[in-house]
Amino acid sequence: MYRFWKKKSQEEIKATVFGALGKNVNYGEQNVLGVPASHLDERVFSQDDFFLKEAPFISSLIKNPNHIGCHTLNESESYFRGTHEIEKELIELCATDILKGEYQGQDGYVASGGTEANMQAIWIYRNYFMKKYGAKRDEIGILCSEDSHYSMDKGANILVLDIHKVPVNETTREITFEGVNQTVQEAKDNGKKYFIVVSNMMTTMFGSVDHIDHYVNAIRNLDCKFKIHIDGAFGGFYYPFSDEHSSLTFQDPNITSFTLDAHKMAQAPYGTGIFLIRKGYMEYANTEQASYVEGEDYTLIGSRSGANAIAVWMILMKHGPFGWQEKIFVLQKRAIWMCDQLSNLKVEFYRHPASNIITIRSQFIDEQIAQEYGLVPDNHSDPNWYKIVVMDHVNIEKLIPLIETIKKEKPETSV
Repeated sequence: MYRFWKKKSQEEIKATVFGALGKNVNYGEQNVLGVPASHLDERVFSQDDFFLKEAPFISSLIKNPNHIGCHTLNESESYFRGTHEIEKELIELCATDILKGEYQGQDGYVASGGTEANMQAIWIYRNYFMKKYGAKRDEIGILCSEDSHYSMDKGANILVLDIHKVPVNETTREITFEGVNQTVQEAKDNGKKYFIVVSNMMTTMFGSVDHIDHYVNAIRNLDCKFKIHIDGAFGGFYYPFSDEHSSLTFQDPNITSFTLDAHKMAQAPYGTGIFLIRKGYMEYANTEQASYVEGEDYTLIGSRSGANAIAVWMILMKHGPFGWQEKIFVLQKRAIWMCDQLSNLKVEFYRHPASNIITIRSQFIDEQIAQEYGLVPDNHSDPNWYKIVVMDHVNIEKLIPLIETIKKEKPETSV
């Protein structure tokens, strides 16, 4: 069932990581004079072997491998070939074992986060339309829902593209075919012929999931071209396990790429976004001017820490696929429990049934309660919603005090 994802013991994890580091350049023992890099400064960061031999992730930070480039392509910097192999295995695991892609049918890399990964997709598809079809920049538009992450606006700004947002239902947070069709028609009337579609696999604020068929059918009906990227920055390590019937995988030929964010649900260090795309598209982001880089560079970020890729690999291997399923199962049960409590109190909220995000209408939560319990608003200046994210540390014992507080305040906050 799982080709690359196997639960490993701590000793097996250590052996793999230290073995990979052993294949990398050793700045202390080898004559490496032309590489603008080194291990971390030993005057600041301890390199005590007694401590580091039990700490593979910290060791990888100290050794400081550079994972510049995209290692799933033909070549990459040979100085760090050992830890590059771990990142390649991580990319293959995410693409095939989680998102059901074909073996070696996808490229990808560990980005700085979901924002970069989303922008990487937009960058690639802009270049794809321009090079393959001779599209003019002002004929290309980004298409997403109004609940999409702000990285789409950032990408539009940096890549000088217009962005077109599909309205969502205020209660269900869903896009509709009619809404997509109208948005695409208006964009087409303004000269757009090519669409970079970013569809949501659990939005940041609501945990809502888009129906990509609405995008596909509307754009095809209007005889325009498109590529679909799935923003799973929040849901990538959650939704494939909470909805066993999910169609948001590489098995859908309409989907070309994905964003996942390990520093959210996977509890990895910040700086561990993951970008995945079908073979044949990464080349549209090649920076040929990076000729001094072995294999050149296809990524938005360039140099990046190999330790971050190692961290994600370690986390997934420590849990194993069935341990991960159990983790998501527990979070789902907690979210359902919390929703039951809110329903009993007749508090209005939104939750996608496969999500661990619960978003409560602001009239049921005053600002003081939101601050006391660390609830995040959709808008800090004028909130309409406050969200709870059921993470590992957000257990029922921590949710009960919020429920009790809402009970006390409810006569004043209900409508």
